[in-house]
Amino acid sequence: MSNFQNIARRVINIESQALQQLADGLDDSFDRAVDTLLNATGRVIISGMGKSGHIARKIAATLASTGTPAHFVHPAEASHGDLGMMAKGDVALMLSNSGETPELADMVAHTRRFGIPLIGVAGRASSTLLKQADVALVLPQAPEACGSGIVPTTSTTMTLALGDALAVALMEHREFTPENFRDFHPGGKLGARLSKVSDLMHSGTALPTVSPGAPMSDTLIEISQKGFGVVGVTADDGRLLGIITDGDLRRHMDGLLSLNATDVMTKDPTTIAPGALAEEAVAIMNQRHITCLFVVNPDNGQKAEGLLHIHDCLRAGLG
Repeated sequence: MSNFQNIARRVINIESQALQQLADGLDDSFDRAVDTLLNATGRVIISGMGKSGHIARKIAATLASTGTPAHFVHPAEASHGDLGMMAKGDVALMLSNSGETPELADMVAHTRRFGIPLIGVAGRASSTLLKQADVALVLPQAPEACGSGIVPTTSTTMTLALGDALAVALMEHREFTPENFRDFHPGGKLGARLSKVSDLMHSGTALPTVSPGAPMSDTLIEISQKGFGVVGVTADDGRLLGIITDGDLRRHMDGLLSLNATDVMTKDPTTIAPGALAEEAVAIMNQRHITCLFVVNPDNGQKAEGLLHIHDCLRAGLG
């Protein structure tokens, strides 16, 4: 085993032990911190200097992406005009391992002057930051993983984990769903996985439909013009009565043009709701070996609202 691997294991073990200390040491102050954040009518203003500032930016991003409006304010910039970013209704969350970061002083004073609730996170209960805070979250006295005790390692890991704990507690209390999460993450693979059927489906004039009594000659034209290889048979009120696929056409080849849509259609086809995740639609299509699904809204009288093709899902990064 290399010396580098030994160092890595030592660092990870030190930090994991500190995280366990953090978990074991949680008390009512954590509940009060969550309640304070829940009661905010404005935003969560998060700040820290140096390495704590980097952690503060990440916590702000996590909160903002999970339904809690939040942004990072640099403490030095706050002293030169950015204090105006904090207002009544906001909550301030300030991070400082020592609790004595001088750059935070003006922000702390601003919260006290204007009655803005302050949650402080620091490693010493007797520090200036935690004495001034309305809610004090104390990090356990755990050694930094660098060995010399001067490089923020364990302390920043604990602070980041505490921020994640606050974000998840807020999420679960608000019953934040994957669909909600997708609203803040429309791009990339994650956005694709959380896309709704309604985001990808074809609707309006692009939807291939015919009436029950439509002759098959007209039905074949509709299938050809819309280009999906399928057509929906809908009642006058828009309800989906059945579908006609290439397989249905082959089964009724003899005398096909003498039939109408009702004679050929497959009744009660597999459908999906517009609010379902597109990933669920892909799973259904793969399981049933089909290439498209009509989108039917059960809350709207089973009316056909759209069509989702497997190619739409593949283009979005699913499949």
